[in-house]
Amino acid sequence: MTLSDDVLDRIDEIVPPGTDVGTLDQAYQPPAVEDPGLRRRPLAARAAA
Repeated sequence: MTLSDDVLDRIDEIVPPGTDVGTLDQAYQPPAVEDPGLRRRPLAARAAA
């Protein structure tokens, strides 16, 4: 299954990147939160594209 950028953007609106879902994860800042370019690969680089 491949999700379009529109769907991924909508998911980010509902649960913004970096949102903590558990208390154990609150201290961890994943690199993709700091650098939006790491959140998804360019369309041409996706396996299903």
